[in-house]
Amino acid sequence: MIVKPAQLGRHLADLSRLRLFLFYGPDESASRNFVPVVAAALGGEVERVDLTGAELKGDPAGLADEAASLSMFGGARLIVVDRAGDESAVAAANVLALETATNPVILLAGELKKSAALLKLVESSDRAIGIASYPVDERNAESLVGEQALALGLRPGPGVAARIAVASAGNRGIIVRELEKYAVFLDAAPDTPKPLDHETVDAIGADVGEGDLSRLLAAVAGGDSDQAETELARLRAEGKDGVQLIRAALRRMTMLARLRAEVERGRSVGAVMASSGKSIFYKEQGAIQAELGRWRAENLAKAIARLIEAERQIMMAGGPGPVAAEAELLAIARQAARRR
Repeated sequence: MIVKPAQLGRHLADLSRLRLFLFYGPDESASRNFVPVVAAALGGEVERVDLTGAELKGDPAGLADEAASLSMFGGARLIVVDRAGDESAVAAANVLALETATNPVILLAGELKKSAALLKLVESSDRAIGIASYPVDERNAESLVGEQALALGLRPGPGVAARIAVASAGNRGIIVRELEKYAVFLDAAPDTPKPLDHETVDAIGADVGEGDLSRLLAAVAGGDSDQAETELARLRAEGKDGVQLIRAALRRMTMLARLRAEVERGRSVGAVMASSGKSIFYKEQGAIQAELGRWRAENLAKAIARLIEAERQIMMAGGPGPVAAEAELLAIARQAARRR
């Protein structure tokens, strides 16, 4: 069955009934954040077994064998299959066919077509759970952060939800951790809700920890290649992966493309900003307004296409890796500089 992310906890309460979890969708970082949640539900020490979709293709019976095997340490086992796709469907079906309770199996997949055999298998089984993860952007940030905040007893003020989502680069795991930090700071709870304003975010989370890419995004879209290079060096030292940087830049350029389309339909930049201001962090509104005046729709379309291609190259086996992300972001910053 396919469920929403918020429903996972309820299903984990009856973990013995489940054989398999499929976490899929374009936001792979969000999918991976579910792995420790399932592991925690097992309790105690957990022996983790890591496989790949390619390995299952050559040995479709092996996954069921792993699921049915006892841990050599006597505790729980968790089998995690990375890069799973339709080549994993037969192996997954073998796990679901096991009659006795098994060690849980997690399949991590990217985007899947609605007709994908793996997705169809999970949809039709009451022994399997599937959850799709999609990137956060300025259009769904407020509802996502608002939903998570409400569960913790927080009431975000105007623009706060969008600020947290953008600063967290759309990473749901970082968003949840940040909101939990604010709830503790404010002594908030569902039965005693507290307002969450920009002053609180400034006080304890101005950079939203590891998720802060705002300076890089401003430098890239604003044409400051020197600052972009400085930020890339900082983020590289912090261990940020290339896909995260590319996807954050994609969200920024996609937002600019949407707003720029309104400008090219005849609205002024000021009018577009006035109608979209609540979805943009107030400290970034000046920079984004300047970027709207600098970029044209056709150039934004080219930048978006290049970012998509860079992500594809990064994720290719034997591809250029994170260097492709840095090279593309610097190229876009130089392109933006020519429009000053």
